[in-house]
Amino acid sequence: MKRTTYAKYAAAALAGTTVLAACGTEPAGTRTQDVSAIADTAWVPRKVTVDGKDYVLPMKGALKKARIAFMPGAADSDTDGGDSGGSVGCNSIGADVDIRGDTVKVSDLIMTLMGCPGAVGEFEEKFVGVFDNDLKAELSGRPGARTLTLTSPQDDTITLREEKPPALKGTRWALGENAYLTLTKNNTVTGSLGCNNFHGKATVKDGTIEFGPLATTRMMCSGPVMKTERELAGILAGKVSYQQEHDSLKIIKGPGESVVARAE
Repeated sequence: MKRTTYAKYAAAALAGTTVLAACGTEPAGTRTQDVSAIADTAWVPRKVTVDGKDYVLPMKGALKKARIAFMPGAADSDTDGGDSGGSVGCNSIGADVDIRGDTVKVSDLIMTLMGCPGAVGEFEEKFVGVFDNDLKAELSGRPGARTLTLTSPQDDTITLREEKPPALKGTRWALGENAYLTLTKNNTVTGSLGCNNFHGKATVKDGTIEFGPLATTRMMCSGPVMKTERELAGILAGKVSYQQEHDSLKIIKGPGESVVARAE
């Protein structure tokens, strides 16, 4: 097994782009997709198989933190770690990734050194041992529920599942401290501007959201909070455009007038 370089600090979980290419002949009944089309995708590690034995990521706790992203680029020989990586449920990892054809070369891997108990720690140890390698990649399944399988030269494997982006409607989108909005399926919106709550009509169509007049409560808050409320209320008025990238939602009123929300 290759030597893994450990360090005290590592990159936090990242969202990135995987550029791979499927090759070979597909067995009957198997649907393998061209993974070069994947962008802005987070991958959730689910299983590691070493010497024929499966190690499954525990469903509670660790699964909420576990995310791996691939950001291919030239490796920096003077720096350990890189832009690829994320978390396997406990520690953070960072690495350089070079992707050529269907081969994913992982190098300069670094990892934080928190002690991880029980099954999470065992899963993480097995994952890192397989991940720090020259890996063959195979992508299968339908969009939104794809499976990525990475196979080491020793025929050990890592199985990851595509993380499905949150739905635009029904998700609580955080706009800042105490501020949020939720778009509903019946073309309404509810939320908070940071101090006062609001509700109103909101119609989503063709990359736009058209907000009707928002009814708000009338609480008085500190000056800075009220200033932020007025700015948010100005953006959430009339027709706006929006861009959703995974768990990020950018609402654009016009030049210099926008807000970025995060899925909670």
